[in-house]
Amino acid sequence: MTRTVAHDRDPAASADTADTADTAEPAVVVRDLTKAFGATRALDGFSLTVPRGQVTGFLGPNGAGKSTTIRILLGLLRATSGHAEVLGMDPWRDAVRIHQRLAYVPGDTNLWPNLTGGEAIDVLTHGAKGAAHRRRREELIERFELDPTKRSRTYSKGNRQKISLVAALSRDVDLYIMDEPTSGLDPLMEAIFTQEVARLRAEGRTVLLSSHILAEVEKLCDTVTIIRAGKDVESGTLEELRHLTRSTVAATTAADHTALTAMDGVHDLVAEHGRLRFDLDDGAMHEVLPELTRMEVTGLTITPPSLEDLFLRHYGDDLSDGAARREAAQQETTQQETAS
Repeated sequence: MTRTVAHDRDPAASADTADTADTAEPAVVVRDLTKAFGATRALDGFSLTVPRGQVTGFLGPNGAGKSTTIRILLGLLRATSGHAEVLGMDPWRDAVRIHQRLAYVPGDTNLWPNLTGGEAIDVLTHGAKGAAHRRRREELIERFELDPTKRSRTYSKGNRQKISLVAALSRDVDLYIMDEPTSGLDPLMEAIFTQEVARLRAEGRTVLLSSHILAEVEKLCDTVTIIRAGKDVESGTLEELRHLTRSTVAATTAADHTALTAMDGVHDLVAEHGRLRFDLDDGAMHEVLPELTRMEVTGLTITPPSLEDLFLRHYGDDLSDGAARREAAQQETTQQETAS
């Protein structure tokens, strides 16, 4: 498999070949991946492709297998079976080489308590040097309002997360892997993070963004893969997955709702004692709102769907059954460990 190897080629002779290879081959390829922990199957034939030069969303409820997948891609876990490839390399065998070309942001950052924030960033960036890196690092420290002189033990969860974000975003690498990166951040810092990932996207960088927050992924991602109970259940561009995006509308009105029932994009309408409740495709919002105005509603609430809502709507029964099976398997494993 062809890949670009830094410092080993004459740039003038091989630039075109390297660019073609990088563009043609996905940054991450996962096929039929399984990972078992005793009787618990965390991944069950999972597949994922991360195209180069795009932001790929990796969605799923907590416990669906996102972090297990990422740990395998980072070389921290060995898959039970299946195929995983990162930047053209095997993540278990070539973990050191892969880590030289990627940056990682975990969902919960643990730091060395006696190091300052700045020292922790130095460790996490592998001692990266150069004027451009220093400028980028200082820019990110200022944007995320981080005090790098404080000891890590004094940081809140949000500030520890900022350390990981500054370290990762300041590096010039081929792949950024982010596992629930906004965990612990306040809304202002979430907005800064969104701007920074949008910047990577505009520069044609490759990002794998794992999240359970649908709105975060919708803002940033070109393609999305949804995982449920260790399996990939939906994959495609946001436009292709638009059928998953519905808001819940609740309205109070004494008017007749017959016309509303017949409108495209309105689903599962329930009317009771002057109150209406229905699901609405986002693309139909501009047609339905004038009709609600004509009906002289006295109360209106529009709630965008959470990822949990989408899973319950499309996969609720299977999700509940799978969670029950995993919980039972985990209890069985715990009992066996206690007995031994």
